[in-house]
Amino acid sequence: MKDSKSHHKKRIAEHISVLPKSGIRDFFELVNTMDDVISLGIGEPDFVTPWHIRESAIYSLEKGHTSYTSNLGLLSLRKEICAYLEKDYELDYDPVRECIITVGVSEALDLAIRAIVNPGDEIIYHEPCYVSYAPEISMAHGVPVPVVTREENNFAISPDDFRKAITPKTKAILLNFPCNPTGATLTVEQKKEIAEIAIEHDIIVITDEIYSELTYDDKSPSIATFPGMQERTIFLHGFSKAFAMTGSRIGYACGPADLIDAMMKVHQYSMLCASITAQEAAEEALRNGRSEMEKMKREYWQRRNVIVKRFNDMGLHCVKPNGAFYAFPRIKDTGLSSNDFAKRLLSEKKVAVIPGTAFGACGEGFVRCAYAASMEDIVEAMERVKDFIKKL
Repeated sequence: MKDSKSHHKKRIAEHISVLPKSGIRDFFELVNTMDDVISLGIGEPDFVTPWHIRESAIYSLEKGHTSYTSNLGLLSLRKEICAYLEKDYELDYDPVRECIITVGVSEALDLAIRAIVNPGDEIIYHEPCYVSYAPEISMAHGVPVPVVTREENNFAISPDDFRKAITPKTKAILLNFPCNPTGATLTVEQKKEIAEIAIEHDIIVITDEIYSELTYDDKSPSIATFPGMQERTIFLHGFSKAFAMTGSRIGYACGPADLIDAMMKVHQYSMLCASITAQEAAEEALRNGRSEMEKMKREYWQRRNVIVKRFNDMGLHCVKPNGAFYAFPRIKDTGLSSNDFAKRLLSEKKVAVIPGTAFGACGEGFVRCAYAASMEDIVEAMERVKDFIKKL
């Protein structure tokens, strides 16, 4: 009888077999086996999608809107998105040719990468970063090129580090600011320098701005607004974070018509279109969801201030994040690795955080804590963390 392990390895594509599982989801297999855990782990708003948005989805079903949409998505939604981006981001896109609706911003990222990458092309991105960036590049047979961000720079990318990473094979730069997991943002000057680098080397920029509404101080414009950038930038966004619509799975991409058309080709042969029910709910979110969005943002701002102060008071240095809803405290001085810290905190104090290494090797010595949890849970979790480190 043949060795089953060897047999199975042969029938799985090599570039897939070597991919690691998500450090977030893998860790939460442990959480799902326990009761009474305070979770600061999953990056999901603790707010329910506002009622008027849910009601719009209900009405959509009641009216019998259950068909496919265009591969690009509902034109009415694309028009709302482009109007929103013009008003809030000063970006001018044609809803007919320069916008595509996707199944979450995760699919938008996948489409963007698959549409532009030839085997061996390099994509530069920053770490720590969202867990899917390097695997998405690898699955498209591209080469992920990470550039480290550092605590002493508040985890903002150094444009010079990007410049040093460029080779003749560089196809694109991938940005995510505000950043998951650090909450870091970039200044106008930093974005301007990155834009100049992209233009100088004729590089595409993919900017994942899913957390951009959740910027707390000194919000800088999208890199797509800088001179010469809109024609080389793929702007990714969605409804999950700012509008608390994670389960609706609606994202979008805007960019030059040729790039959007290429993304549409991949989309039509894989996903076809996003749910029409969710698309109509997204229209309602854009039309009437601003007040709830601002209310959620104020709540996150208050929680951020509490959790960062508590970490620093207990001796776990934590940079104050300027965006998203994550704190990234340094736990190096405890003597534990990020993975051991997270596992022991979960088993001994029933508080779930994510090891920093889930977001790249340079995340070692840190853990990610999502403050998308109630203030009551955050305060209790901080008490448990304080007690945990006292007993180390």
